[in-house]
Amino acid sequence: MKKKQQHGGGGGDCPAPRPPAAVAAAGGPSQGGGWKRRRPLSLLPFLSLRDYGFCMAALLLFCVGSLFYQLNGGPPHFLLDLRHYLGNSTYLDDHGPPPQKVLPFPSQVVYNRVGKCGSRTVVLLLRILSEKHGFNLVTSDIHNKTRLTKNEQMELIKNISTAEQPYLFTRHVHFLNFSRFGGDQPVYINIIRDPVNRFLSNYFFRRFGDWRGEQNHMIRTPSMRQEERYLDINVCILENYPECSNPRLFYIIPYFCGQHPRCREPGEWALERAKLNVNENFLLVGILEELEDVLLLLERFLPHYFKDVLSIYKNPEHRKLGNLTVTVKKTVPSPEAIQILYQRMRYEYEFYYYVKEQFHLLKRKFGLKSHIRKPRPRPEFFIPSPLETEEPIDDEEEDDEKWLEDIYKRSQSSLHNTVALSTGNEKAVSHLGRVPLCPESTGIHSSDAVRAFATCSHLKITGSKLG
Repeated sequence: MKKKQQHGGGGGDCPAPRPPAAVAAAGGPSQGGGWKRRRPLSLLPFLSLRDYGFCMAALLLFCVGSLFYQLNGGPPHFLLDLRHYLGNSTYLDDHGPPPQKVLPFPSQVVYNRVGKCGSRTVVLLLRILSEKHGFNLVTSDIHNKTRLTKNEQMELIKNISTAEQPYLFTRHVHFLNFSRFGGDQPVYINIIRDPVNRFLSNYFFRRFGDWRGEQNHMIRTPSMRQEERYLDINVCILENYPECSNPRLFYIIPYFCGQHPRCREPGEWALERAKLNVNENFLLVGILEELEDVLLLLERFLPHYFKDVLSIYKNPEHRKLGNLTVTVKKTVPSPEAIQILYQRMRYEYEFYYYVKEQFHLLKRKFGLKSHIRKPRPRPEFFIPSPLETEEPIDDEEEDDEKWLEDIYKRSQSSLHNTVALSTGNEKAVSHLGRVPLCPESTGIHSSDAVRAFATCSHLKITGSKLG
């Protein structure tokens, strides 16, 4: 009896049994006789261990894919296809392709300017026009390297071709054939002048500079000795100094012939190749003696570059700047020296008058009239040349193509013709910058050249004021 009371009562040494709910909450055995496992602590409590394993495998796969992407240098094709699909189906469908920059034609122009042919005046105009019209004017500080090696040609062409378009590149450099090195051939423009005038301007400019600065000639030719600097022009020509003889006098043609070694040798090959390049690669080759007409044609051909160039050129303020480029201390050689120069520069003059004929033909097509001076009275002791022809009359309606064909025919036949000259004419003295010119062989095919050489008409040596 006592044992039952001690076992069932609440006052004995043994604790009272706990209810099942309390045991379960305390982590004791459940009703099924087992223990319940606690869930691990995690940042994402809703993911199981299997989910974690799947995420880690996906991350590993992504890292391996990125590694292959970098090793192969590009994304997988399916990513490109996906990007193309998403791009075409979303932005492009709603907005269309982005507008492309409209470039003028032509958008690549090269002015491989001939030295002492008004190039500094034109570059000054281009600087003003580039700011006004927004094209890219690419200039060069290299003035004394016109002949380039093959590697130098490739490097220069690459630098020019990668310039931002529309661009106009200008530098003293002989003609470059872009297509030879796989580039797009740009449009060329240039200006030339009477070869003797160009030579005289360069001769005195190297020695005495121009009005921009009293000492700029010392900077350009610091190593020139004093006796060379003050060498009389007549002595240089008559005694056949290197500066006054070939190949130094063969200067204009290589700018149009190109970089071939034979382009530096005075002869028919270089002359014909220069003519061919003028016809095929040059939009315009102007004459410095008619600079205003040159600028007018440039404005018509390339309005996105040269619009309003003539009004800027005629502006009095610009004229003041242009006058600073006039060569100083320029004198006129004797008639005998001039005759020798013409004989040495025969090919230069044939090219000059060929370009002049083309330029006048172009002016006629655009309705511009050339100002033709009446020839001076011919001295009685000169025999007229059988090749002499009159200048075409502006009002005469003449077939331009036939006229051009006649020019080509005369250029082939006039090379070996000579002009009979009478003796005893050495007392002709120049005055006011005008000298009679009577070379024995012309080699020139134009009517202006025949008048200048065969009839001994006076040529104004002073030329243009553009240095």
